[in-house]
Amino acid sequence: MIDLVAVGFTRELGPLLTAIAVSGRSGSAFAAEIGSMRVTEEIDALRVMAFEPIEFVLAPKYLAALIVVPCLSIASNVCGILAGGLFMFFSTRLAPALYLQYVLSSIQLRDVASGLIKSLAFATIIVHVGCLEGFRVQGGPDAVGRSTTAAVVKSTFLVIVADVLFTAIFYFLGMH
Repeated sequence: MIDLVAVGFTRELGPLLTAIAVSGRSGSAFAAEIGSMRVTEEIDALRVMAFEPIEFVLAPKYLAALIVVPCLSIASNVCGILAGGLFMFFSTRLAPALYLQYVLSSIQLRDVASGLIKSLAFATIIVHVGCLEGFRVQGGPDAVGRSTTAAVVKSTFLVIVADVLFTAIFYFLGMH
């Protein structure tokens, strides 16, 4: 059971749950912000001032996501593993030190590395989908709402598909 919790969180659940939460929170915010900029013609104003909107708007969000999403994924792993320790303590009275010893012996570097690689890919998907949906907005404020919803739905779906693909690739490469 301890192996399942520790390895399951570091390989799969930590990065996936983090990506879904970030998609709902930040992916929607990116789409709404850029969509509002499109509606109010701020994107056109950037072009008139000789700023490239992709570099000016997307690049900072992407760099931030590449830093933050793996960090959040690690925090998610730690919280999930500690929650498993609480469950084991209250259900079987397993000593926390013994639980942590079992956790540390079951997790391997490749488990953590595969989770971090996934989280980088998920960050890329979330930022690009959110920004793309924002740049596609045409019309009024109602179009911003639709693009925000579309960004969350599409990025969550693509994150799940990417997780399946990465898991298959890591399995065939022998990383699992």
